[in-house]
Amino acid sequence: MTAHPQPAARLLVEAYYAAFNAGDREAMLALLGDDVVHDLNQGPRQTGRAAFAAFMQRMDACYRERLDEVVVLAFADGRRAAAEYVVHGQYLADDAGLPPARGQTYRLPGGAFFGIEDGRITRVTNYYNLEDWIAQVR
Repeated sequence: MTAHPQPAARLLVEAYYAAFNAGDREAMLALLGDDVVHDLNQGPRQTGRAAFAAFMQRMDACYRERLDEVVVLAFADGRRAAAEYVVHGQYLADDAGLPPARGQTYRLPGGAFFGIEDGRITRVTNYYNLEDWIAQVR
């Protein structure tokens, strides 16, 4: 653990979102622990870097997103962090159980909670208002 765990945790999460916005999925995955737990918004819990990579492949096929106004907060011991952001996106291809995609754009506030151990993200829990998103793309 670093001498200053709170800033290190904040920088880790900021690097995660910078990689997301750059479309650098390999860099994102490198920031995750091998057994990362991913809690999908209104969906199941997935475990492992491979499951996270598969999720990102599906997301990249169906959506083009950029996160702006990212604010990251970290707990003093560096073991937990939270982020708030605004998603600017485009719905590119149908995603199972959701309305048909026709290239609709959307703007959606969201947030995430992170677990951090040994300089890696061990949990990502995402939240956004699905009903708001559905109303925007209908």
